[in-house]
Amino acid sequence: MEVSLGAIPFDLDFHPSSPIVASGLINGDLHLYRYSAGSRPERVFEIDAHGEESCRAVRFADSGKIILTASPDCSILATDVETGKTIARLENAHEDAVNRLVTLTETTVASGDDEGCIKVWDTRQHACCNSFNAHEDYVSDLTYMPDTKEILGTSGDGTLSVCSLKKKKVKSQSEFSEDELLSVVVMKNGKKVICGTQTGALLLYSWGYFKDCSDRFVGHPMSIDTLLKLDEDRLISGSYDGVIRLVGILPNKIIQPLAEHSEFPIERLAVSTDRKFMGSISHDQMLKLWDLEELLKTPQENNQEENEALQADSDDDDDDDEMDIDIVPPKSSGSKSKKSSKGGSSKTSSFFADL
Repeated sequence: MEVSLGAIPFDLDFHPSSPIVASGLINGDLHLYRYSAGSRPERVFEIDAHGEESCRAVRFADSGKIILTASPDCSILATDVETGKTIARLENAHEDAVNRLVTLTETTVASGDDEGCIKVWDTRQHACCNSFNAHEDYVSDLTYMPDTKEILGTSGDGTLSVCSLKKKKVKSQSEFSEDELLSVVVMKNGKKVICGTQTGALLLYSWGYFKDCSDRFVGHPMSIDTLLKLDEDRLISGSYDGVIRLVGILPNKIIQPLAEHSEFPIERLAVSTDRKFMGSISHDQMLKLWDLEELLKTPQENNQEENEALQADSDDDDDDDEMDIDIVPPKSSGSKSKKSSKGGSSKTSSFFADL
């Protein structure tokens, strides 16, 4: 399934309980689509969220009742998912362009900006409750560890940061790497942090030892712009070369290419809450929804299915021929020539209400 967005998308997110996916575009628009297996996604609404500025980040919040968007205009916008109407706009949320959002809990979200600042917003107090000067360059990605109540951030300055909500400070920060860090996931039951880099290497950090990476896995030919955790041992990467890959961690191995979104860079990957669909966006202005089960099938499984389909077609053809012999009266001379045609498987939230 795919849909043309009409402009380059920067981010996407799936609704926590409904078959709805959202995308923020370079022209400032916010698009919401309802999807179902085997049919073209249907647009729920399209709004001009940030005027002439781009919509860099998109996240559902408040159990999916609202959707938050962030922009280089330094604002964070809250939009009602049912009506598409603006609930509130938090002007000057940051002193610089806001480019990342991550949902922490039902009542808290975090945002990161171009100057390396990470802020936490309490939706009950309608205000910023924590601010971390975590990096010296733009925040490229954020993820949250609910067990330890820590936010992990990556940056263009080549560092990984760990911000503690309990201690209200930057708990750890890695040494400056040679690469820009572009994406981050936590795997191996919280024991390993994986970062994608500008040069195409994956950096592995051991939890609690963030000063320097414990392993460096080279295999992607170009930058790894987005990472999606599949399970504790495997992740899905989206690269600048437009290829989506399945990657194993410890042992480190590119298991197989899964798909090619396009020849353009993949901007972001996301997975639906029921884990049936994966979404990808790229500079080709397309939003694509992939059947995750089909996407993850091995070449052997695909070959087996093709062989079974060929065998089924062969059996059908044999049955048809036998019926032809029964139905067509026999001729006095000559014999009937069998011709087999064998084919292949060709409601308004209170978020930011008082700001």
